[in-house]
Amino acid sequence: MEHELADTRSQAGTSGNRPVKRRHPDWIKVRMPAGPGYTQTRAIVSTFKLNTVCQEAQCPNIGECWGHGTATFMLMGDVCTRNCRFCAVNHGRMVALDPGEPRRVAEAALKMNLSHIVVTSVNRDDLPDGGARHFAETVHAIKHLNPDCTIEVLTPDFQGNESAVVTVAESPVEIFNHNTESVPRLYKRVRPGAKYERSLRVLEKAKAVRSNLKTKTGIMLGLGETYEELLTVFGDLRAVECDILTLGQYLQPSKEQLPVERYVHPDEFKALKEEALSLGFRHVESGPLVRSSYHAWKHVE
Repeated sequence: MEHELADTRSQAGTSGNRPVKRRHPDWIKVRMPAGPGYTQTRAIVSTFKLNTVCQEAQCPNIGECWGHGTATFMLMGDVCTRNCRFCAVNHGRMVALDPGEPRRVAEAALKMNLSHIVVTSVNRDDLPDGGARHFAETVHAIKHLNPDCTIEVLTPDFQGNESAVVTVAESPVEIFNHNTESVPRLYKRVRPGAKYERSLRVLEKAKAVRSNLKTKTGIMLGLGETYEELLTVFGDLRAVECDILTLGQYLQPSKEQLPVERYVHPDEFKALKEEALSLGFRHVESGPLVRSSYHAWKHVE
């Protein structure tokens, strides 16, 4: 019999189509971004005219990560061709690719003295390869300036274009990440334009290109999924040899995005982590404030 993860349902809900104002539970607390590390990272990002998913997706960990001198760089602009119902990134008219961006990302990473970097992008369904070559050029630029820096890419699904996946997976990257985001039943509501099976194939293809390439994915909790659905997804991910899994609480960025259906207790995140590890994942990051690149440097180990 299916059962839903326990939550603070009394604090959630909707009235008509308007999200009800709610207070986050006590276990969801975020420090205001501040400190010299945060200030320096913000200055470097601004100087090199770069976008970060930390800012565009309103990540709750921006203070902690920027304070440690880490950031997730977002390639190819700050406007996405898709309009996922959970995401705060803008969507609309696309801009031409900036050929100087790979070099600037590499220079920023060097200036920040990063030993590990995460590079992601908006969806660029307007491009024939979805921006795969731009990803690869950025990876090569980083390695050229800082050969010892390890790199994680967080890619879109490239609309199932396998040659695009190959282009990125063949670059000298240590971790290939593509987020599954949710369970199959919720895809039409949460990820219009994406397909669950397609996301699995992206991870499977990346692993097939290089067997020693670590593959990774992330799932948001609190959108209406059940415990059993999550376990099924865990099994599907291990079937395509996915190595690393992140689990975090979905938080509604603004009234334009989907409301939170439930808040998942930290104890349940711990239980799900144990379930996932028992299936053979190499590393599982699981907790209310976990995001895809949270503590990403640990995932290389």
